Amino acid sequence: MTAVFHVGDSWERVVVHDLTRTQIVMYAGASGDFHPLHHDEPTAVALGYPSIFAHGMLTMGLSGQLLTDVVGDEGLTRYAARMVGQVWPGDTLTTTLTVDAVRAGEVDLAVRTVNQDGAVVLLGSATARQ
Repeated sequence: MTAVFHVGDSWERVVVHDLTRTQIVMYAGASGDFHPLHHDEPTAVALGYPSIFAHGMLTMGLSGQLLTDVVGDEGLTRYAARMVGQVWPGDTLTTTLTVDAVRAGEVDLAVRTVNQDGAVVLLGSATARQ
């Protein structure tokens, strides 16, 4: 990676517009995670949810698109995240990266993803080679 980062640098991007049920089910197939909460509406409703919802790792992967676009696939050395809110069909997600620290050869970034209402759905951190 040849970019130079400074504390406070920030990037923001919509990582998915109007998440579809098809995208959620496609992720289930790709990941092998067929928990009914992610594809079976009657089960999700019976368990008290208003609908099916996205896998946390789908949210993490969508958020990671901006991360790898900024630091490059080869530069990323660590990425961790906590899912702090449900992601529903129809949601639009926006991810923001902010440089928290710069050290010799490394940069630490905060990762934050919100839905169209501004509700935080993911909080994370990453480290990349600089």
